[in-house]
Amino acid sequence: MGQLQEIEPKLKEMGYQLIAISPDSPEQTRKTREKLKLSYLLLSDSKMAVSRAFGIAFVSSKGFRNKMSAKATEKYSGEKHHQLPVPSVFIVGVDGVIDFVHFDPDYTVRMEPETLLDEAKKALKK
Repeated sequence: MGQLQEIEPKLKEMGYQLIAISPDSPEQTRKTREKLKLSYLLLSDSKMAVSRAFGIAFVSSKGFRNKMSAKATEKYSGEKHHQLPVPSVFIVGVDGVIDFVHFDPDYTVRMEPETLLDEAKKALKK
């Protein structure tokens, strides 16, 4: 989220609004927003409705839950569904059309901020 904070002004200059969606509860999301002093919109999807609608929700494996502590994920989301979103980026035009999608099933792989800026520039030219 910190990397997004760094590039948010550049995205804004291009005319984009940055919106991030967290699997955490509304309360946890508020705490994160305040702690990181985010200038962009961070929304809660603790029930995973948006993530399921976008096709990026997955049920974490028992091994992952043991590693990460099922109680911790339940604490942050406030839910017991053990679902998480695949880290994803969607660039959506003012017409509502998705111009670019990036996701990687390996949750440790994140899109580089410079790549996001490049893709945002390309989407403007469409």
